[in-house]
Amino acid sequence: MAEKYTIGLDYGSNSVRALIVNVRDGREVASATSVYRHGESGIILDSRNPDLARQHPMDYLSGLEETVLQAVGEAAERESLNPADIVGIGVDTTGSTPLPLDGQGRALVEHADFEEHPSAMAWLWKDHTGHREAAEITALAREHRPEYLERCGGVYSSEWFWSKVLACLRTAPDVFKAADTWVEIADWIPAVLCGTTNPRKLKRGICAAGHKAFFHDSWGGYPDEEFLEKLDPGLVRIRRSLPDRTYSIAESAGKLSDEWADRLGLRAGIPVAVGAFDAHLGAVGSGISEGTLVKIVGTSTCDIMVAPLEKDLPLISGLCGIVPESVLPGFHGLEAGQSAVGDIFNWFVNVVGPNNMGHDDLTVAAEGIRPGESGLLALDWNNGNRTILVDQRLTGLLLGMTLQSTPGELYRALIEATAFGARVIVDRLEEYGVPINRVVTCGGISTKNRLLLQIYADVLNRPIHVSSSSQTCALGAAISGAVVAGVHQDFRSAVHSMTSLKEETFQPDPRASAIYGELFALYRKLHDLFGMEDGTGSPYRVMKELLDLRDRVRKQ
Repeated sequence: MAEKYTIGLDYGSNSVRALIVNVRDGREVASATSVYRHGESGIILDSRNPDLARQHPMDYLSGLEETVLQAVGEAAERESLNPADIVGIGVDTTGSTPLPLDGQGRALVEHADFEEHPSAMAWLWKDHTGHREAAEITALAREHRPEYLERCGGVYSSEWFWSKVLACLRTAPDVFKAADTWVEIADWIPAVLCGTTNPRKLKRGICAAGHKAFFHDSWGGYPDEEFLEKLDPGLVRIRRSLPDRTYSIAESAGKLSDEWADRLGLRAGIPVAVGAFDAHLGAVGSGISEGTLVKIVGTSTCDIMVAPLEKDLPLISGLCGIVPESVLPGFHGLEAGQSAVGDIFNWFVNVVGPNNMGHDDLTVAAEGIRPGESGLLALDWNNGNRTILVDQRLTGLLLGMTLQSTPGELYRALIEATAFGARVIVDRLEEYGVPINRVVTCGGISTKNRLLLQIYADVLNRPIHVSSSSQTCALGAAISGAVVAGVHQDFRSAVHSMTSLKEETFQPDPRASAIYGELFALYRKLHDLFGMEDGTGSPYRVMKELLDLRDRVRKQ
């Protein structure tokens, strides 16, 4: 019998990857990557507004075609793969990355009036232009719909769906008026493949809706019209375009259309799984199970856990939501994370650090420094704080610099800061009675930087396991494709067959962990001083007042 394969499409912050996987054992047969063509490394930015980050949706489609054709060609050459043996497709994307559509389900940038309009493009997850709207949503929900906030950690974020839609209404009313609906790209891309982008046909996934758009079955789906009308009456029209049902990744978004089968060289009619966010499918590709914390370490970091639906979970303050079946069918999905990790290291290398030192050089320099030796301590908020403070108007901080501070010391301090931020999340989960029996890392940094993994083991004072796959998000998407294709009867079987961990485990060094325990206590003092308002004149307002001053000067 011929081997069977699925394709995992992984839409990241800068590029799209297509991965072809053998469904029997998870062997990764071929992959291809395409960097988005528009903007800087695929992101449309505005020098006058550092909160803005958009993407051109046509880059998603051209990248899809380019990577699938290349990967299929490579697999055919290496493995004698017959495209007819590809039986399913899965999709993961960044999020919340919503996109305005017209009444036929086309992106607004396909219209001549909006082809260069940033607000008609996809609003990337790291777009924070809706920070004022997020605060407004939080305040209104706290007064009128506290149950909404209870399910998303207590604060609504500017990274999420309704903040961005409301910000568009306020800042680009022409785009808002032209949009029939808004859709996460995690839902739009599978619909494009299936020819079901019409807003009345398009299936929306519980992953995006539950974690980022206030969706929960207990109150009838998305937020009610009365609540949205209090925010702005214009939102009611968008609410009426949204369905009352969502779907898990175990369900099919539809069948591959004739058009896209022809463009990709695949068999028409194969199932396409409902889409989900990259971190959630990265957790699937890392073999997530109850008691396992999966850390997807990339430009940002997402921490994912699951717990059986029948388990009575507490409502955990500061999490990005506890959502039924957002990761695996039959399980609650718990999401936390950090808004910048790899982005912080890239910022230091590309903007601040010495021109003659790249990541490898700085890592070597940092390896020779003992914990606590530099006297440096940093806060990892260069792109705001996702968990547990949920405040995108917080900024980075580096304390302890002297005329003797070296680039290697600074680089190590930034790595340590991200590890301390990770520990805050671990402590919060365990504080609320969620046991963590194992920590598994995945993502590009996990395969490239052994120093980071050792520092994380020392700071968390627990072993760090690493996924065998360097492409776990795409692998998780391919697993969902295998399940909807019926070659695995459920995710338990698919995950068991198609995932594994590396043999090497990073063990904590007791001496380093002891020093990091002292440093973490100091980090937590800075975390609370600058991140939590206590009414005593603490430094909490300093970062925000600096940003307000910056924004005022730039507008002038």
